[in-house]
Amino acid sequence: MDPFDDLLRGIRAEGAVFGRSVLAPPWALRFTDRAALTLCIPLRGEGWLVEEGEDAGPPRYIRQGVAAIVRGPRPFVFTDDPGSAARPEAFLDLRCADAAPPVGPAGDPAGDPAGSTVLLAGAYRVRSEASLRLLRILPPVALVPDDHDCNALYDYLGAHFDADGPGRQTVLDRLLDWLLVCTLRDWFDRPEACPPAWYRALGDDVVGPVLRAMHERPAHPWTLAALAAEAGVSRTTMAARFTARVGEPPLAYLTQWRMDLAADLLADPAHTVAAIARRVGYADAFGFSSAFKRVRGLSPSEHRSAAS
Repeated sequence: MDPFDDLLRGIRAEGAVFGRSVLAPPWALRFTDRAALTLCIPLRGEGWLVEEGEDAGPPRYIRQGVAAIVRGPRPFVFTDDPGSAARPEAFLDLRCADAAPPVGPAGDPAGDPAGSTVLLAGAYRVRSEASLRLLRILPPVALVPDDHDCNALYDYLGAHFDADGPGRQTVLDRLLDWLLVCTLRDWFDRPEACPPAWYRALGDDVVGPVLRAMHERPAHPWTLAALAAEAGVSRTTMAARFTARVGEPPLAYLTQWRMDLAADLLADPAHTVAAIARRVGYADAFGFSSAFKRVRGLSPSEHRSAAS
C-alpha cells in the first residue's frame, strides 16, 4: 500500500445514477448532494458545468468522454446552456443518491432521441481523515480529457446501467469507485495538475520504498536507520533525499500519517486510546496523547467527542 491507496481508501460512491437517462434540451441539473466529490461524464452529447459561489470559475464546456471531478460541498449546475445557470427557475435539483433518474423536459428514459445527452454521475463521500488530504490537493474542478485510460470503461458502464439483477446498485457503486480511481490517477499525471510532493516521490528509487513502508506498517518502531535500510542507502542519504522530494523530514511525515490514522480510529468508540496508541506505533497512551494534541490541536478524547 502507498499514500495514494490510503487517500482513496475512505472514498466511496453512494448511488450510481443517470444510467440511460436521456436529457433532451433544454435541461439544467443542479447537484445538491453536498458530497465531497462528484464525478460527471457525458457518455454521449455534451454540456456546461457551472460552479456556484462568489469565487466560482467560468463555465466549463464538457464534451463527450471528458471526465469532470467536482470538489464539494457546494452545489453546481450541469446544463446544455450556461445561460440557464442565471435562471434558478430552470433548475432541476437532484441528488445522486435519488432512486429515480432525472429526465429532461423532452426526454424519454426508454427512448434515445437525436441530440440528447446521456450523463453518468456519481457522488462520493469521504469517510476518513486520511482521505481529506485528497480534497486539499484537488482544484474545485478537475477535467480529464477523453484521451485518458478510462475510455474503455464507459461502454461497459453504460451497459451495466441498463442491466438488472441482484446487487445491481452495489455493482454500479463499485464500478464508479473504480472509475474515480482511474480518473484521479490520470489527472495527477497531467502537466496542469499540481500533485503533492509525495505523489511524485513515489517513483523515486529511494523515497518510494520508504513511503510505502511507512504506510504499510505505521506501528513499526521506525528509526532513520530502519527507514534507510528499506531503501538500501545510508541514513544521511535517505533523510536528505526524502526531505528534498517530500518537503519535510521522514519522521515528521510519519508522525502526521500516524495521527491521521489515529483520528479515524478515534471515531469508533470501540477502540480505546491505549489500543489506538499501539496501532499507530506508540508504547503507551500518554506518549500518544501528547503527540496527538501537538499535531492535531485537540486531545484524543476531545477529538472523539467532536467526531461523535
